[in-house]
Amino acid sequence: MIAVKTLGQFIIEKQTDFPYAKGELSRLLRDIGIAAKIVNREVNKAGLVNILGDAGTVNVQGEGQKKLDVYANEQFIAALRSGGECCVVASEEHDECVYIESEISKNAKYIVAIDPLDGSSNIDVNVAIGTIFSIYRRQSLEGKPLISDVLQKGSEQVAAGYVIYGSSTMLVYSTGKGVNGFTLDPSIGEFCLSHPNMTIPKNGSIYSINEGNYVHFPQGVKDYIKYCQEEDGKTGRPYTSRYIGSMVADIHRNLIKGGIFLYPVSSAYPNGKLRLVYECNPMAFILEQAGGLATDGMNRILDIVPNRLHQRSAIFLGSEVMVKKLMSFLKRTDSERNNDHISAINAL
Repeated sequence: MIAVKTLGQFIIEKQTDFPYAKGELSRLLRDIGIAAKIVNREVNKAGLVNILGDAGTVNVQGEGQKKLDVYANEQFIAALRSGGECCVVASEEHDECVYIESEISKNAKYIVAIDPLDGSSNIDVNVAIGTIFSIYRRQSLEGKPLISDVLQKGSEQVAAGYVIYGSSTMLVYSTGKGVNGFTLDPSIGEFCLSHPNMTIPKNGSIYSINEGNYVHFPQGVKDYIKYCQEEDGKTGRPYTSRYIGSMVADIHRNLIKGGIFLYPVSSAYPNGKLRLVYECNPMAFILEQAGGLATDGMNRILDIVPNRLHQRSAIFLGSEVMVKKLMSFLKRTDSERNNDHISAINAL
């Protein structure tokens, strides 16, 4: 008989890996797991009830909110509010931070940044969607938490993870000591350890990017895509193009199989489209813990200090060899651009 280890049991066993091992982080992760189960229940029956489609509101990003977006946001905030370990929630669905000022949370030491429902454009067509979360320890010592408590660089995360609602529902997280995945067993209502010590292959054969925006990409990214499409038996090219349109789903697949996820700047989004605080940072943290790399094309994602809550960023992350190869194309085009500039000056 194979022993089943639940998420709750695993968190308790690994609690001593955390430098502030007093149980708060364990309870916080438990609260997130509970909310994920509730959201999963609604995702699974979304086609049977009046929860699909638009809610008639627009979030701070200017994106129409789906009804399930709003529901997921409410459930995660409610779970964090009742748990007592979180003092601030930064959500994609809110213009400003949500401060939790209840009696039970007056001594709370953690900040949670969350994208309650990633890939929500896929809701109505029954394609995998997800939740992304990031946890920071509060830095200010007293009074109301400061915005600087939320705007910490990604390397300061104490934990990060995601939930993917697909053919099965999985919760994947890291506290900086590797990555572990748990699959929800609906028969007992528990997340059970199914993917211990997850590592991304050093190389891969999948590239994930919305090629419909090809003409708007930087030249280095265009060159890399052409490289992926060229036939070369020695390197296993051409690579396979796979793009779901849900960051969680695309990165989860690449984490298991090996690959690279690309979301560059474009003429429409000159600073990038994905949000640094609650999308890029947590996914970069997980991929690095699994042995991969994450960059915005110039800087390590986890070294970037956010200057605003909904700051956007380009991001490239995945298998080490693939990310480094992409970087060589980006650096080459930068060098060529500089040489052209110098030549133009010398010609004057």
